[in-house]
Amino acid sequence: MVTALPPKRLRPEKRRAKVKGVVTVKDGAKKKTVKEIKVDLDKCIGCRACEVACSAFHAKPRYSSINPARARIRVVVDELNDVYVPIRAGDYTHAECNGRHTYTINGKKYTECSFCGVSCPARDFFKEPDSGLPLKCDMCEDDPPLSEPMCVQVCRCDALTYVEREEEVEEEESRGEMEIGLEALANKYGMKKIVETLARMSISKKG
Repeated sequence: MVTALPPKRLRPEKRRAKVKGVVTVKDGAKKKTVKEIKVDLDKCIGCRACEVACSAFHAKPRYSSINPARARIRVVVDELNDVYVPIRAGDYTHAECNGRHTYTINGKKYTECSFCGVSCPARDFFKEPDSGLPLKCDMCEDDPPLSEPMCVQVCRCDALTYVEREEEVEEEESRGEMEIGLEALANKYGMKKIVETLARMSISKKG
């Protein structure tokens, strides 16, 4: 056990889910609105109202059913240690990580998995029950937009706080369709397979 605060990337009170906002131009600089949800561990009581509200919002038709297994937010519960950690669905990963450290924050023990929002093979969180496809938090995007994501609206303990802030947008070189397509193929088949295939194609054309 490590009796210390976890690395910055794992501190729950600092962790924030970000989604791309609308890009605007102010004073000659490009800026975008970044949406975030802050988590206060000391206030969460593990009621799981956030899971219920999230699953209802994402039901089809909307609000037609409730199934927390479909929620984009889950509460990691350890009642014996009085630990309740709301985490939101992030990116999908093909493999389980090696993170097995334990941290003590304000006298409570947490594992790295308690703070991780990744959909991975190690647990059943953030997977569509019927199809098994990974789920990801979308901040309850709607038209017209909600004032706050559903999980924040129903949290009566103020463990979840919604904030918006502006940040400058760095100019990024646009990626072409070929680069995007090759990256997708590399992720699926591996670079070695792509190189071998290109080599065969090159030989066949010369022949």
